[in-house]
Amino acid sequence: MEELYNWFINQPPILQALLAGIFTWLLTAIGAALVFLFNSSNRKVLDMSLGFTGGVMIAASFWSLLSPAIEYVEMQNEMGLSNTPSWIPPTIGFFLGALFLFGLDKVIPHLHLFNKRDEAEGMETNWRKTVLLVLAIALHNIPEGLAVGVAFGALASPEIMGLGANSIFTMGSAIALAIGIGIQNFPEGFAVSMPLRRQGVSRWKSWQWGQLSAIVEPIFAVIGAAIVLQVLPILPYALSFAAGAMIFIVVEEVIPESQKGGHTDLATMGLILGFIVMMSLDVSLG
Repeated sequence: MEELYNWFINQPPILQALLAGIFTWLLTAIGAALVFLFNSSNRKVLDMSLGFTGGVMIAASFWSLLSPAIEYVEMQNEMGLSNTPSWIPPTIGFFLGALFLFGLDKVIPHLHLFNKRDEAEGMETNWRKTVLLVLAIALHNIPEGLAVGVAFGALASPEIMGLGANSIFTMGSAIALAIGIGIQNFPEGFAVSMPLRRQGVSRWKSWQWGQLSAIVEPIFAVIGAAIVLQVLPILPYALSFAAGAMIFIVVEEVIPESQKGGHTDLATMGLILGFIVMMSLDVSLG
């Protein structure tokens, strides 16, 4: 394990982001594979899992993205490289991230997990319910992939700019973010594959569609890392952009979906647990 870690930390940020994105996708695929073991899913478990997902995303948005963005701007100001108020870049990035997901939500056809076909959102289409369900989860995963990519891309920034910001952006914090996202992807994969199975889709195809929902994560992880590496001054904006996108998804989709089944207390405690897990990972490893 130590040899693997040493090999990983010596790889270029783009490759690290890709591997981290593949890791989060892999856990989604493993979660979706539970469809081969179970004939049905318990709605209580699904609601608590969705709450857990929301908690991880909220904690990651602050501990792994917004807080480092603010600290980074403050460090630049202290070194005389900037005189921008530390709250401005995170505010702008956060708003643009939420606006970006708002636009995707209005354009991309998708269907929330427990809704009927005629309740699909986005542009009108004749696509099957299966495709719309997968697209809904894929929307969740876009900001997660961006967050992981930006976190690994940020690792190169202190070396290139000579700021010595290693206390802000660490390999441990980037790995913690990837682990946290991966953990909450596990039940998310199950939450996609099981509803498809209940609709009469075969186990194999249910698994295929379930894991496909997270394939966007390694793609957007690479995009996030590449943007930061090419345009380093955008770093605090990119970090907060990913945070804004994740918070939009949590408030607009994840929390409402977790509350629809009537198990509000379980969903809420799931959110609290997810927040604690992500916060603990970031603080302990970062």
